[in-house]
Amino acid sequence: MNKALNYNLKDISLAVDFIIKNTTSKTLLFNGVMGSGKTTLIKALVNRLGSTDNVSSPTFSIVNEYKLNGSTIFHFDFYRIENEFEALDIGVEDYMSKNNWCFLEWAEKIPNLIPSNINYINFKLSDGNNRTIEKEFKKNTKLKSQRRTLSKNTITLRCR
Repeated sequence: MNKALNYNLKDISLAVDFIIKNTTSKTLLFNGVMGSGKTTLIKALVNRLGSTDNVSSPTFSIVNEYKLNGSTIFHFDFYRIENEFEALDIGVEDYMSKNNWCFLEWAEKIPNLIPSNINYINFKLSDGNNRTIEKEFKKNTKLKSQRRTLSKNTITLRCR
């Protein structure tokens, strides 16, 4: 099913509502070029889920933790890691084995560590301030060549 949504930054809640309503996993993988809006959307998601913590990009820390009603949201940014061993060193598998929300940026650097049930949010820059995100529900079998798409939703997002 394809859906289109135009919004400006003050209305980012419409995109957040769509993602929360349609997610089948607490692990969301955000794909997109630098500056495509990944962290901005993650900030809105963390706030909507009920955390009052300050949300920022974990580019240098690799992972940020945000408190949420007795649990934790984990926000990863793998941009700076060189290989999957670095992700293992910080305990990425332990973080993702918990039943907590996990938001992953630049996860293409850890293809063999991505959990089996994950929702992909793919960002594409369009004309001007337009953003397109494709929400895919994939089953990751730990091998990139064997990934199977179960269903796909597309939203077109326009920032004004």
